[in-house]
Amino acid sequence: MDTSWFSIIPFLVVIPVAIYTKQVLPALFLGLLVGAYLMDPTILGGIQTMFVYVVQALIDTNNIKIVVFLYAFSGLVGMVKMTGGIRGFVEKAAERIQTRKQALVLTYVSTLGTFIAPTFRFVTIAPIMRALLKKVKMTTAELGFVIETTATPVIVLIPVATAFVGYMVSIIQIATQNQGVNVDPYSLFIQSIPFNFFSIVTILLGIYLSFFHHSRKKSTAPTQIDEDVEDEEDWHECHPAVDKELPIKPFNLLLPLVLVIGFTLFLTWYDGFTQGYGFFESFIQADVLDAMVVALLITVLLSMAFYLLQRFKLDELISGFINGGNDLMSVILLLSVVWGLSSITDDLGFSAFVTAHAGWIPQMFIAPLIFIFGAAVSYFIGSAWGTWGILMPLGISLAVVGDVSLPLVVGAVFASGAFGAFASPLSDDTNTIAKILGLSVIEYAKYKLKPALIAAGITTVMYVVVTFIF
Repeated sequence: MDTSWFSIIPFLVVIPVAIYTKQVLPALFLGLLVGAYLMDPTILGGIQTMFVYVVQALIDTNNIKIVVFLYAFSGLVGMVKMTGGIRGFVEKAAERIQTRKQALVLTYVSTLGTFIAPTFRFVTIAPIMRALLKKVKMTTAELGFVIETTATPVIVLIPVATAFVGYMVSIIQIATQNQGVNVDPYSLFIQSIPFNFFSIVTILLGIYLSFFHHSRKKSTAPTQIDEDVEDEEDWHECHPAVDKELPIKPFNLLLPLVLVIGFTLFLTWYDGFTQGYGFFESFIQADVLDAMVVALLITVLLSMAFYLLQRFKLDELISGFINGGNDLMSVILLLSVVWGLSSITDDLGFSAFVTAHAGWIPQMFIAPLIFIFGAAVSYFIGSAWGTWGILMPLGISLAVVGDVSLPLVVGAVFASGAFGAFASPLSDDTNTIAKILGLSVIEYAKYKLKPALIAAGITTVMYVVVTFIF
């Protein structure tokens, strides 16, 4: 009797529970628990099995590196906030911006230095725009939309020095390992970037609306800029990172960014160089995860020394680092559950089940269906990371069974999560930008939904067309 169908039961639990509760972590945990009891259906056996799988995931060498990277990265951001790096950047930029075009150009150019994470983008750019609302001549919702098109859609396409890249490579790694696919996960991630069509289309849409679109009728977007605009000083209260009590030190932001990017690129090249590869091939063949972790740790130490020279107290710097790192503990917990769930479903025979029952799906529909299904899930749960963790094993399995390009399907999975992060009223992106700009979350989400659906429609067509080519 084929019992591999048991392997889909955890997913049949996770997806509806996540959509109903609008909470990803409890849904994944419940799916993990159900999978554990399917493995060992005794009173204590299920709990013990779940514990074993999570521990095995956490002691994996690459997984530990990712946990260290995420915690240290968030800790570095915590020190940058505490030492006034973000407030300093916002203050200096706001002083120099005088026109709408300058403000919008700054929004795009600043991506080069603030692509660490979406929230990081929001707390460096949105307060500047809030301080310049009267000059920008856009509705607040239109402004928020433009800012968001330079956040998650851009960050998911950047292969180094972001809070996303370690997680994205990790879920590719475990999904390919479970499927028995011998491929370097980082290389596969790089190859998938051009196929994250939703992010690319959304960026282009943002550029069009910023610089080329001129509406002939008054916008119906919520909160008009010319209506009851708050005093410019009010923007200091929109986020703790730009609080008036913090010092104004823009170099406390710029130096860590230069260091982490520079060291990451250098150590990536150096690792490949020591293996005997040429300049360009070194970046492809290197152990990028190792390079990113080491570069980040060096940056943390040098940044802390730089802050100490400015007479910041060591205990305050350590507290800022720990508080920043702790902000990402929920993500680290999410990762450990995703790792455990993927391993359990693989041992239950998930790959065998997909191989036996998914052959009827036409090849040309696999990538677009993965995107549409993932976009629906991510919209209702509001989490790109949760969507990726749930869908990547399914996407890799379907790609192998249907003989579809792996980079194409991986790109479709990442695109589906990006849709939810951008469009969902439950996403951190939507809620953070709405709070900083003083918008109603629901009204702002409704405003974004139409262009997001247009971008999703274009994306779906592109997946169908590209499938024929590949």
